[in-house]
Amino acid sequence: MGFDPWDAAFVADPYPAYGELREQGRAVWCEATGQWLVPHYADVSALLRDRRLGRTYLHRFSHEEFGREAPPAEHEPFHVLNGNGLLDLEDPAHARVRRLVAKAFTPRTVERLVPAVERLARRLVGQLLADGGGDLQSVVAEPLPVAVIAELLGVPEADRELLRPWSADICGMFELRPDEDTARRAVRASTEFSAYLRALITERRTRPGEDLISALIAAHDEEGRLSEQEMISTCVLLLNAGHEATVNTTVNGWWALFRNPGELAALRADPGSRNPEKLSTAVDELMRYDTPLQMFERWVLDEIRIGDTVIPRGAEIALLFGSANRDPARFTDPDTLDLGRTDNPHLSFGAGIHYCLGAPLARRELEASFGALLADGIPPLRLVEEPRWRDGYVIRGLEQLLVEF
Repeated sequence: MGFDPWDAAFVADPYPAYGELREQGRAVWCEATGQWLVPHYADVSALLRDRRLGRTYLHRFSHEEFGREAPPAEHEPFHVLNGNGLLDLEDPAHARVRRLVAKAFTPRTVERLVPAVERLARRLVGQLLADGGGDLQSVVAEPLPVAVIAELLGVPEADRELLRPWSADICGMFELRPDEDTARRAVRASTEFSAYLRALITERRTRPGEDLISALIAAHDEEGRLSEQEMISTCVLLLNAGHEATVNTTVNGWWALFRNPGELAALRADPGSRNPEKLSTAVDELMRYDTPLQMFERWVLDEIRIGDTVIPRGAEIALLFGSANRDPARFTDPDTLDLGRTDNPHLSFGAGIHYCLGAPLARRELEASFGALLADGIPPLRLVEEPRWRDGYVIRGLEQLLVEF
């Protein structure tokens, strides 16, 4: 089976196909997606830092100059929202916005949230335990990051149920060749979420609080402040990236543990409550072993050579994180889950200027979630039935994960 992101069997286990791609070369043309696939760790890591590539090209070229069609006008709300966020901005705009966001989203902000994150994780696990089990995804994995981001942003508790559907609909546009129905849902969610945040920002301008939105309003330097659209896009990105990545790392990680009972038993024997460093190392390995973000796309802004292949300006490159994280040239026994792996520079958080701003918070959430499920006094978690993978390859996760105690 070759690289086929629309095939359910490939999505369920893309790793054999990645091995074939690595044997084929450093840059492999994929007719189906119209992209150059880059499967090797060294190349993916280097290209994430290469400024000849960009998440966008609009800071240098028009659509016509770059040989690409402009998106349909009716999709504009999504593209305005996405295009003003850190994920898609390029320098100099990216450097300015990231610098200002970093003034608000500080390490101290993350550390201040940790006790609340741990309490919430214990409460969610307690609910799962009281029910005797259930869907780990809907009961624990999904509510935790949404509640944390909502708390961070200062979203009132009564409104938090709005966030998850908005996030899911917007993230549908990050898949390969999204259909028009996906685009309509993303546009609607972009419009509604933007309007909600605009009202919240207006309120915080007159009544600032201890939340991130208030801090983003206050953040400034010699070059000025964040625009309202940049604040809105930043808040949406924090929710979308934090939600999708953390949820899928949790459920993909537990599915990996169930398939590797020896590693799970060793982790249970020495849980995070007694050995936080061991738990942190294990979380990194779960992120490497089955990363939730399989592909990160970049545009070629200036001609580039990868090995013997010259790739022209205007082409698109697909950096295969899932393949890079299983590259035997970088990782010993890469297809083996080794929760004690310490030499583990996985690429699941990216690299370069687009390295995930929320990585410290994501790590804390994951450690809290896994730690609560492995804590002393919590019975061993057991798998009820083999899960199925959702449609979608770029952001890859399970439909649900049914468990019992």
